Amino acid sequence: MSVLRQQDRWESLHFYKKCEVLYQFTVVFCRRFLPLYGDRTVDQMIQAARSGKQNIVEGMADGVTSTEMQFKLLNVARASIQELREDYCDYIKAKQLQQWTHGHTRYEGLLAFCKKNNELEQYEPFFEKWNDEECCNCAITLCHMVDAMMNSYLKVLEKDFVENGGIKERMYAARTGYRQDIDSRLKQLEAENTRLKQLLKQHGIGF
Repeated sequence: MSVLRQQDRWESLHFYKKCEVLYQFTVVFCRRFLPLYGDRTVDQMIQAARSGKQNIVEGMADGVTSTEMQFKLLNVARASIQELREDYCDYIKAKQLQQWTHGHTRYEGLLAFCKKNNELEQYEPFFEKWNDEECCNCAITLCHMVDAMMNSYLKVLEKDFVENGGIKERMYAARTGYRQDIDSRLKQLEAENTRLKQLLKQHGIGF
């Protein structure tokens, strides 16, 4: 049994890719629509977006040896994205813009676009083109999707942990399996030695 857990490649996870989009998107959004100086929201939004992305990377790396640390870091990432979503919602309220929900003429189209696209290059053409309302609604939609996907992923990790345990259990199982294998081989050798002695005795050969 392997002690180290096999991990998904974080680069291929859709929720990581969307977090990467959110980080780059947020940097441009803050530059375009928020004051360059004197507004702490800029640093908070950029740091929240970065934390979401970076903690996924660290969590997936630490998950090779520590399921507990993976849970913690992925949940930090999820919390950071929730914080970022709240900042975009606050901007919409402060600027008296419209948050697109079911029934809005552009909601379904935006939802379909965000579901279909995960790569940064698919969003970059719109970073400088969309107005602040369009940017906010896209970012909020992405935040919702990341949160849902990460929640599902954490449930899969939880199931795996319940069924297979953490590194201590895997180390114990691996060591126990190794000892059992050695004991089994020794018994096989002892049985073979006994058989050979009996065979030699039958032929009048002794030691």
